[in-house]
Amino acid sequence: MKKFGRYTLTLLLVIAGAFIAVWTYSTYFDKPNVITIKEEQSLKYAAISNDGENALTDLTYAAEKSIHTVVHIATQSVRGGGWSSGNPFFDELFGMRRQQQPQIARGFGSGVILSEDGFIVTNNHVIDGAQNIKVILNDNREFEAHLIGADPSTDIAVLKIEAKNLSFITVGNSDDLQIGEWVLAVGNPFNLTSTVTAGIISAMGRNLRINQDQLAIESFIQTDAAVNPGNSGGALVNQKGQLVGINTAIASRTGSYTGYSFAVPVTIVKKIVADLMEFGEVQRALIGVNISDVNAEIAKELKLENVEGVHIIGVPENGAAHEAGIKIDDVIINVGGDKVKTSAELQEKISQYRPGDNIKIILIRDQEKKQFTVTLRNKHGDTEIVKDNTVVLGAEFVQIGNSEKQSLEIESGIKITNIVKGKLKEAGLKKGYIITNVNKNPIYEVADFKREVENASGGILIEGVYPNGELAYYVFGND
Repeated sequence: MKKFGRYTLTLLLVIAGAFIAVWTYSTYFDKPNVITIKEEQSLKYAAISNDGENALTDLTYAAEKSIHTVVHIATQSVRGGGWSSGNPFFDELFGMRRQQQPQIARGFGSGVILSEDGFIVTNNHVIDGAQNIKVILNDNREFEAHLIGADPSTDIAVLKIEAKNLSFITVGNSDDLQIGEWVLAVGNPFNLTSTVTAGIISAMGRNLRINQDQLAIESFIQTDAAVNPGNSGGALVNQKGQLVGINTAIASRTGSYTGYSFAVPVTIVKKIVADLMEFGEVQRALIGVNISDVNAEIAKELKLENVEGVHIIGVPENGAAHEAGIKIDDVIINVGGDKVKTSAELQEKISQYRPGDNIKIILIRDQEKKQFTVTLRNKHGDTEIVKDNTVVLGAEFVQIGNSEKQSLEIESGIKITNIVKGKLKEAGLKKGYIITNVNKNPIYEVADFKREVENASGGILIEGVYPNGELAYYVFGND
């Protein structure tokens, strides 16, 4: 019994020692919290990477929704062909002769159907200078297109074809786009019809300064979706198949895609299209300021908290901003409730308004935020909306773009798109003729032509050129 008691005591001491050892290790050496955190982190990352179905973006729905709404545009125009005064007698008297045979120039691009009855949006540079415009649908049907209007400042144009029950695109909101979001570019690169490429939004509000128009607006969506010649005027769509931009340009030294492409945001497109369809020309609203982006030097000088915003460097006395009380060295940070960080973003926001609209502008002055209400004006300095201004003396007009100006070596001009009974037709003017001067004054837009005609006393001298390079002038009485 004594022996058994000694064994029992020894066993109890061993067990007790084991418990003490385990308790001591757990208390002073084991780190369960660290192990638990590592385990949780491992499980989180594993769960994300193993969710294959959600990680892969399916763009087939967006492609199917949009591909039938994008069209192929083919243009044709005549270049060259000699010179003429418009009067055979003067041609013979001054020895004007045809210097070269006319050449046919052809171009290609894309467009997007906006309505079931055939309104189509494209880039202005796709149809600029074209005398004939043909639209080929995704089902290979072909239609002759009529130009409704064009806006060189945003590189947007609207066409119309005589068709019904067309598939048309759903318009989204480019303001909702996020950096890194997947998008599709749909168009006809290199005449390869119905082509779809994918990429992500890589930047917003890009100003490339490629548009040489005096009132150019550039606030491009930048993507890495492959876009090539022929894609211009095509659709940039989100994952829902909604239109968020019109593909317009690429950044390239070769003329082909090298990594980045640029689209006009649909927020701008909607306003331009609506104006062209309703008024025949864009109702451009202006704040009336000269601006630049805020950089580190300006931020330091003005003691700004952040290096962002739009710096006011000039305020013309007859502008809307001057009337509202905005001053030089103010920094605009918000327009109509939307934050603006750059000049491009400011132009994009203002482009969505019309002359006469009142907008709230928040700016920083002397390190304090101040709010102003600005009544926007047009480029003539008033708030009027111009209506029916494209029809003068029986003719309809459209402004011409920079490429046609360069081709014809002219600095101004409006083109006759349609002419009916009236003084211009009686004087001999024909469809396609570009009026560059009236009574020796340059004509940049239809309003200029209308003003010169109304103010003329006696005869009216019209000078201009046809798209094939043929110079012509006409004289008629203003009675």
